[in-house]
Amino acid sequence: MSRGEPLDPDGSVVIVGAGLGGLRSAEALRANGFRGSLTLVGEERRPPYDRPPLTKQLLAGAWDEDRVALTTTEALVERGIDHMAGVRAVSLEAEAMEVRLADGRSLRGDAVVLATGATPRRLAGTEGMAGVHVIRTMEQSLALRDELAALGPGARVVVVGAGFIGGEVASTAAAGGCAVTVVDVLEVPLSPVVGEEVGRWITELHRREGIEVRTGATIERVEPRRTGGRAAVVLADGTRLDADVVVVGIGVRPETAWLEGSGVVLQDGVVTDAALFAADGVVAVGDLARFTWHHALGTEQVRIEHWEVTAQLAAHAATALLAGRATAEQVSLVPYFWSDQHGRKLQMLGRPRGTDDVTRVAGSLDEARFTFLTHRDGRVTGVVGLASPRTVMRSRPFVEHGTPIAEAVATLG
Repeated sequence: MSRGEPLDPDGSVVIVGAGLGGLRSAEALRANGFRGSLTLVGEERRPPYDRPPLTKQLLAGAWDEDRVALTTTEALVERGIDHMAGVRAVSLEAEAMEVRLADGRSLRGDAVVLATGATPRRLAGTEGMAGVHVIRTMEQSLALRDELAALGPGARVVVVGAGFIGGEVASTAAAGGCAVTVVDVLEVPLSPVVGEEVGRWITELHRREGIEVRTGATIERVEPRRTGGRAAVVLADGTRLDADVVVVGIGVRPETAWLEGSGVVLQDGVVTDAALFAADGVVAVGDLARFTWHHALGTEQVRIEHWEVTAQLAAHAATALLAGRATAEQVSLVPYFWSDQHGRKLQMLGRPRGTDDVTRVAGSLDEARFTFLTHRDGRVTGVVGLASPRTVMRSRPFVEHGTPIAEAVATLG
């Protein structure tokens, strides 16, 4: 593949990472006429599966493993996708577009898609500690599910982090009869994302559902579980929270260690241009990609950890490779995210900042049905809605175009 030139439809592509981003990239290449060799390298031994249910339906036992799958081995074969399962990539030489694997083999392609996602952050000293869990893979979700089932109703669960992952795990565990405590360093959890008013409402929702929430709390240490006893989360003020199970949900870090010295720029992810190219013939998608995003209010370098964004980036990466770097179009998207907690669906569009102004445009917190618009310098930056899908989606053009807030309020009113 010559520099900046279109990918040969009969060429070869190596995709590293067999999650949503890797799979959708392969599917989009096929859908756009790519006939050549497609190799999908995945560290896990399963076909690609969906991650959002891991903290909800799969953890609760409402769904089985097959229902979480995004595809099957047979479907991959039918599409001509060579899935190398249980194989870890250890390095990349971007100039040569060569991927080296842990088993000593090397793969070369006319193009490479980087889709290795992210890894959960852990509390210091808890790696491998019995009873301490993170959730990113199906195996991790199943391990937590099995442990909670073995403990039975009344199991004491401490969730560290009241973000979306922590909130979903807490909701699922509480619904299963566990005694749940959530600990978060922020005084108002989620406020940098949804604003203080909605953040407080979500915190109180947890409390109404029987969950103890400790805010503004710093973890001093986690004491391991001893034979016949419980683990303990010890806070900086000396408070000791005994736990049968500890679940850590304090964010993720992009999986870039294997790309050190590869020739691509690493800075909280893989840095790309506005068309997702990290180098000639090399694109990055999903949680790994730190891409140049042009939007109504300006241009910024972002890394967005949302399911819908990953799917859109994967589709764009495929068309960008086939068009060639010299002529590929820039990414155009409106970030979308949802979270299911306590039987309620929270939806978000855009990428507001915690300092943005917030205006309620429909419903109320008391009704548990509301829509808020976030805005900066008088222009809409995002929308946050609970149980209000129609109003949220009606607001999409306001976010896309940075509509003046007064105009958006008048339209929705």
